Amino acid sequence: MSTLRTFGSAAGAAALAGGLVFVATPAAANDTATVSVLHGVPDLPVDVYANGERLIDDFQPGTLTDPLTLPAGSYDLALFPADAPDGSGEPLLEAAGVTVPAGANATVVAHLQEDGNPTLTPFVNDTSAVPAGQARVTVRHTAAAPAVDVRAGGTPVIEGLTNPNEQTLTVPASTVSADVVLAGTDTVAIGPADLDLAEGSSTIVYAWGSGEAGYELAVQTISGTHSAPTGVPGGSAGLADEGSALPAVAALSVAGLALAGAGAVRLSRSRG
Repeated sequence: MSTLRTFGSAAGAAALAGGLVFVATPAAANDTATVSVLHGVPDLPVDVYANGERLIDDFQPGTLTDPLTLPAGSYDLALFPADAPDGSGEPLLEAAGVTVPAGANATVVAHLQEDGNPTLTPFVNDTSAVPAGQARVTVRHTAAAPAVDVRAGGTPVIEGLTNPNEQTLTVPASTVSADVVLAGTDTVAIGPADLDLAEGSSTIVYAWGSGEAGYELAVQTISGTHSAPTGVPGGSAGLADEGSALPAVAALSVAGLALAGAGAVRLSRSRG
């Protein structure tokens, strides 16, 4: 059974993993950054806190936030069960001293590792111009699942993707019929599904979920990447497919941005 999810257009920014820092050549003249957050942990509504204040209330699995504009600076971030009063008790996930520099652009994903343990992963989003006649596609594997191949029209275009990696392709603008198969096999995990890749667009596909809860694809559209000044229409969609063993993602190279890490996200499970 498949379910179509639709999200608003989004551009994200922030580093969310204990001590992870985005080092960037400032891309903005102000002191703010834009943050989008994707909740990819199944069956676990949460509240998101920043510096002890609730930033997102009752954050539901499968939800991608609208872009959040935050002052650049250092943040202590924590995720609590949605019914925990005022962020009390033991957080499900937390990250202290997260540095968010001005002009940073990224999406933070709360998701499961391949072994099913929860984690927070920040991804830098490429906002550079897309060549005329082309479209950019990034696939990110954030599901509790083994390696997969991504096929377009039945032909593998990304192979052996593992959690939490990503890969980016620049392709001719078109509508592509894509599916996800277990790596090295023809066993379909998700799809096929049509992906509309408009000229100048930058589309990010996230695989998230688990075998028990079902696997899903969430699709994010990054604005402002068209090679012409007219921009890119907003909008994105995701596809859910239960009972399959999915994932898809890879490595994103971003001009002018580097991701450096120091410290680690501390993970703990809810104690009821």
